[in-house]
Order: sequence, then C-alpha cells, then structure tokens
Amino acid sequence: MSMQPSQPHRQEAARSPSAATSASSSGASTAREGRGELRQRRRRRAASVLPTLMTLGNVLCGFAAIHYAAKPMDETAFGFSTLSVAGGLVFMGMFFDAIDGTVARLTRSTSDMGAQLDSLADVITFGVAPAFMTLRLVSHYYGAEGGHAILGPADNAYAKILWAIAAFYVCCTALRLARFNAEVRSDREEDHLYFKGLPSPGAGGTVASLIVLHQYLVSRHEGIEEGLTFARSAALGIPLVTAIVAFAMVSSIRYSHFVNKTLRSRLGFPALVRVVLPVLVAMWWWRESLAAGFVLYALSGPVMALVRPAKPTGSGGAGGSGGAAPQGTATP
Repeated sequence: MSMQPSQPHRQEAARSPSAATSASSSGASTAREGRGELRQRRRRRAASVLPTLMTLGNVLCGFAAIHYAAKPMDETAFGFSTLSVAGGLVFMGMFFDAIDGTVARLTRSTSDMGAQLDSLADVITFGVAPAFMTLRLVSHYYGAEGGHAILGPADNAYAKILWAIAAFYVCCTALRLARFNAEVRSDREEDHLYFKGLPSPGAGGTVASLIVLHQYLVSRHEGIEEGLTFARSAALGIPLVTAIVAFAMVSSIRYSHFVNKTLRSRLGFPALVRVVLPVLVAMWWWRESLAAGFVLYALSGPVMALVRPAKPTGSGGAGGSGGAAPQGTATP
C-alpha cells in the first residue's frame, strides 16, 4: 500500500520555502541595521572629539599669548605690537571657550572631564596670560634696560607690588574656577541667568582689551611715544584695573549672563537694535568698543548691586566662563 503525506504535512512543505525566504530577508535587514548603527556610533565617537579640540584650542591661545607677550615690544609681521597680538589671542581663546559647550551639546558628548578641562584652560588664557601681559607692559616703561627687571628678580618696592598684583590676579582666577566647580549646580532656568562674581573671561578680557587699546593709542597718535607721559601714566593704570577685577572674580556680586538672557527673551525690534548697534560701532572702532564693553560689564555688577537689593543666586549662578563648558556645564 502506497504511503502519501497527510494534508498538514503537505501544507507545511508548501510553506517552508516562503518561511526560509522571510527568515533570510529578516536576517539581512538585521545585518544592515547593525552596520548602520555601527557607522552612527563611529560618527558620534568622531564628533565627540570636537568639544575637546575646541577646549585645547583655548589652551593653545593662552600659551601663544604668553609667548608673544614675552617677546620684545616691537611690531610683528601682522603690523601689530607683540602685546596687541597677545591680546588678540586671548580674545580668540574666548571664542573657543564660548563655543565648546554648544558643540558638546550638539554632539551629545558632555562629561565632567570636559568641564574640568575647560576650567584648566581658562586659568591659562584668562588668568596667567593677562597677568603676564600686565607685567610686560609696565616693565617696558619702568624696568631697567628695556623692562626686564620686573620680569626677573623684583629689586625694588614697586616691582614687588606689581608682581604681587599679577600673582594675586592669577590666584583669584584659579579660586573663581575652583569655587564654581565645587558648588552644587542647579538645573533651574532662573539660576542660569546670572554669574556669581565676575566671570574669568570678563576679567581677562578687561585687562587684555585695555592693553590692546593702550598699544594702539601709543603707536597711532603722534607725539605720545616721544613724551612718554600718556604711555607711562596709562601703563600704571593697568595694574590697578587688574587688582580690581581680581577682587570682583572672588566676590559674590551678581553679573548678568547676557547670552542666556538674550536667548530666553523675545527679540523684538528694541532688543534687535541693542544688539546690532554695538556690532556696527565695533566694526569701525573695535579696540575702543572692546575696552568700553568689558569695562562697562565689569562695572555693571557693583552698579546693579547698589541699585537693586541682593537676591539669592541659588548654587552660584550660571558659572563663570562666559560660554558653556565643553561637556555640558558652564565654568567660571
């Protein structure tokens, strides 16, 4: 008697080719998805390096600023004095410091290590570099034989005072950054509209912008360099400003976070005019505009403290670096 497969067995045999085809298609799709995820992971890993590169760019700008400040005060190939180039490098470091946090958030590569690295970079660019520029400027007009006495052993009372001011400024910058890193941070939006104490880029920018303006006035206005009256008197004012902004950094005075306030508020026509008009003025008189802007910002904290009553700042405000830290938090 012949044996024939039952009906269920025939149906299973008929379905087996299609099932195999479906399983093969599903396996190929899974493999493609795996390769796609691997490519995306590699892209994210490559993009995560960008915030660190921005922060290291800040470090290099600070180091280059110190290098140019140590050179003799002559005109460079760029047509500016060495101290002017050093000041420009401080501002370039400020640009890197402002964008590294944004790049970190866009690439989803925020971390605590990046915030610490950002603070170390700020100590160099906004702490050591402006202090050394101050020493170099004053020693050029008051130091012996081209101004190297203050940069070397301090052999008189004024040299010791000047060196102490520069060292005090560097220490205040480090304390400003360490204080913020040690404070508990809050995610409340209102706590990110103010700084507790003058931000370190604000202090460094004040010193650097005044030195750049000093060099411009000395080199472009006839009769100033011959008499040395303006050059010497203005150079003496820089250490005083350096000491004042050093105290402001470690104070508890509130300073507005203009970037966060601008992004939070609605940009109507009056607000647009307040933003565009200074930019247009800075295009023509950028040295004067930078100096005036930083000085006014440094004075804004004490003035607002006298005008308005003090308000609690939570865990220290929005940090202090003027830009966001590369790994997601603003640094002082």
